[in-house]
Amino acid sequence: MKADVKSLRRLTVSPLSLSKFKIRPQKHRKGDTLDISELKTKHADHWKKAAALRILAADAVHGANSGHQGMPIGMADVATVLFEKHLKFDAANPDWADRDRFVLSAGHGSMLLYGLLHLTGYADMTMDEIRNFRQWGAKTAGHPEYGHAKGIEITTGPLGQGVASAVGMAMAEQSMAARFNKKVMDHYTYVIAGDGCLMEGVSHEAIGLAGQQKLGKLIVMWDNNDITIDGRVNITDVTDQVKRFKAAGWSVFEVDGHDPEAIDAALTSAKKTNTPSMIACKTIIALGVEGVQDTSAGHGYAIKDAQLAQMREFFDWPYPAFDIPEDVQAGWAAIGARGNTEYTAWLDRMADMSEQRQAEFERVMAGIPHKRLTAVVKQLKKQVSEELPKVATRKSSQMALEVINPVMKETIGGSADLAGSNNTNTEGLGTFSPDNRDGRHVEYGVREHAMAAVMNGMYLHGGVRPYGGTFMCFTDYARPSMRLAALMQIPTIFVMTHDSIGLGEDGPTHQPVEHLAISRATPNTWVFRPADTVETAEAWELALSSTKTPSVLSLTRQGLPTVRTKHTNKNQSAMGAYVLADSEGKRQAILMATGSEVEIALAAREKLQALGIGTRVVSMPCWELFEAQDESYRRKILPPGPVRVAIEAATRMGWDKWLSGERGKANKCDFVGMDGFGASAPAEELYANFGITADAVAEKVKNLL
Repeated sequence: MKADVKSLRRLTVSPLSLSKFKIRPQKHRKGDTLDISELKTKHADHWKKAAALRILAADAVHGANSGHQGMPIGMADVATVLFEKHLKFDAANPDWADRDRFVLSAGHGSMLLYGLLHLTGYADMTMDEIRNFRQWGAKTAGHPEYGHAKGIEITTGPLGQGVASAVGMAMAEQSMAARFNKKVMDHYTYVIAGDGCLMEGVSHEAIGLAGQQKLGKLIVMWDNNDITIDGRVNITDVTDQVKRFKAAGWSVFEVDGHDPEAIDAALTSAKKTNTPSMIACKTIIALGVEGVQDTSAGHGYAIKDAQLAQMREFFDWPYPAFDIPEDVQAGWAAIGARGNTEYTAWLDRMADMSEQRQAEFERVMAGIPHKRLTAVVKQLKKQVSEELPKVATRKSSQMALEVINPVMKETIGGSADLAGSNNTNTEGLGTFSPDNRDGRHVEYGVREHAMAAVMNGMYLHGGVRPYGGTFMCFTDYARPSMRLAALMQIPTIFVMTHDSIGLGEDGPTHQPVEHLAISRATPNTWVFRPADTVETAEAWELALSSTKTPSVLSLTRQGLPTVRTKHTNKNQSAMGAYVLADSEGKRQAILMATGSEVEIALAAREKLQALGIGTRVVSMPCWELFEAQDESYRRKILPPGPVRVAIEAATRMGWDKWLSGERGKANKCDFVGMDGFGASAPAEELYANFGITADAVAEKVKNLL
């Protein structure tokens, strides 16, 4: 799509200090060339602003002796036009809910973002932070990290994640606009992505989802420089990205990424479409740097002292390192303040809403759970303790959501083409779609990776609490985004069902055995494996009350009895582990279990008690929360002395912390679970054949005694 955008020009560099060369354009008019000297003369003000970004990036990377200056230098023109003429933001009010979101998906080019934040006047992005690029304690990490500084909307670096999470931001914007109104929520999400972002598989999933959802306020600017670390793109990829995006339902524009007029026209046209837009920006990596421009060497640190001097000459920049002239600084500061008028007008529109609506808006943007959350969970727990249903915990999860979703209207659920199995949908949610932005359940399709990344983007945008489901085994497909949620300290909720050999006949390809250990090994992650509906409801309350920790809900396919038969208002799962059934007589054994194996522990206890062996059963729905308890509580639950046996239909990895650690002894403990992959058979046969039975547990205890 060309719209009013000029055709891509072939670019030649002026003979100031570089030999002439031609980049490889996708299309161009015959004889239509653009000399760099023309850019300097025709767009002098723009040239100086963009030069500030380029030199800052080069100086910071040179000072750190580490980093990536090629992309910031190549995309400086695009970023300058975006921030000066299109991006709605106010540097003095960086948390403005209705600001445009800017995502640097090509996170290795972080100095482009840091330079933009510093020059536009973000208070915490000082020149000292720029000087300390990639150093201990600096906000200017090698890749942008969410929470380090205002204006960093998301942690990026693993390529493609930014593109996918931006889809979530755009979806959250549409959801919030539908729930409140466009007077207070009406903005764009812009992304700068590179060739690597588009090669990663998650981008394919996300691009397809965005096209299907017709996210007209999502605009991706592709840094089409034809370079990756190993060489030119054509040594690894033949994809026609323009056709690819068009096929996925996007509007596509092709421009010279160094022509500010063409860039501006493309952005203007993209904002008028009702589909997501991709702008292919033909650029030169490390533009103006002798010896490395338009080569893979320009990607990472490669600029030496002599090249810095030459680069300054090329960009007419006679200033020392980290020195921005007053006129350029003032121009950028004006860009940073440009949005203040709109911010003030937005405050007025917010004030026009009722106090109740304002309070609700502020609550959901802050991620604070509804005050009735605890009450509805308590009510469900009481009902379950009285009725004692036997249901799969995936169904228990749906039962919890049925009482939670009407109260917490900010929840947006979804499933990777497994809604009927994951039980993520509840009555009245409706499907989120181009025709129904009020809908609160997303049909993600078979896109586990994109689903996880999209949910991260939704939460980062604010105003929604996303949760999404697939099979526990397919955390493998979602893991990069799950890890980033933990790293960013955002409470995304991953609903993972069919969590063991208990899923039965689908066999070992779908039976997770190592996935609990993998999830538990991830820092800042709560892994819940509830034993019944009561613990499942408690897990949901905790997950939705979290502000900095993502949750993995590991849920069964098979039905489980209610083991919490005595109602208590206290959320016992919040302690991580607790005594479910204590010993009668002298305590000689402690059985620890999670999820579907808690009922096996209880059955084993009955057998042992009948033999006069006093046995305590400890349910451990969340190791991480138990570990966070003080020593006195942990000692109360796991005192020294009794032998210990853990039961879990998964690998042993991690269990020795509770078996031989925490006052236990290596020669007085054992494990009943899996030491290899599962098999295809009915669940009951699998448990029997793999020896995960009450008899096996009782035998282990007797042998230890």
